[in-house]
Amino acid sequence: MTAGNGGVAQDRAGPSVRRTVRVVARAVGSATVLVTLYYLPPLDHSSTAVTLTTLLVGPAGFVAPVAARVRSILRSPHPGLRAVEGLATGIPYFLLLFAAGYAAPAALSPGSFGEPLSHSDALSFTVTVFSTAGFGDITAETEAARLVVTVQMLADLVVLGLALKIIVGAVRRGRQRRADTHRTQTGGHGR
Repeated sequence: MTAGNGGVAQDRAGPSVRRTVRVVARAVGSATVLVTLYYLPPLDHSSTAVTLTTLLVGPAGFVAPVAARVRSILRSPHPGLRAVEGLATGIPYFLLLFAAGYAAPAALSPGSFGEPLSHSDALSFTVTVFSTAGFGDITAETEAARLVVTVQMLADLVVLGLALKIIVGAVRRGRQRRADTHRTQTGGHGR
C-alpha cells in the first residue's frame, strides 16, 4: 500500500489476514457467549420468568442487531466480511432463542414434547426444525408446543428469505459504494 492513497490499494485487494482473524474471533466469541448464556438457566420452575422474558424481548434482540449490521455492512470497506460476522452471530442467536423457548416449557410441562428435553435436546430440535430435516425423534405433543414450532417455521422462512436477501443486498451496495469511491479517487479510471 502506498502512502497517501487512503488505504485504497489494500481495500481493493481485500481484507487483511489480521482483519479476517479478528472478525472470525469476534464471531466465535459471540457464539460462545450466547451458547453459555443459553445453558446457564436451570430447567425448572425458576426459569419460567427467564423464558418468558427471552421469548418476548428476544425477537427485538435479533431484529435490532440485524438492522445495525446492515448499516455497518453498507459503510464497511469489507462488506462481505461484515456480513459473515453478522450471520455468524445472528443465526446462533435466532436458534438459541427458539431452543430456550422449547427447553424451559418442556421442563415445566413434561407432556409438551414426546420426551423430556434437556438444553441440548431443545437445541437439537430447534436446528432440526430450522433445517427442515424432521427426524421425528422429538415431537411437539401439545397445542401450545405445536404453536411455538409453527412460529419457528414461519420465522425460519423470514430469516432464510428476507434477512439473507437484506444482508446480501447490503453487501452488494457496500461493494458498489466502495467501487464508486475508488473511481472518484482515481479520476474515473479503472485499476
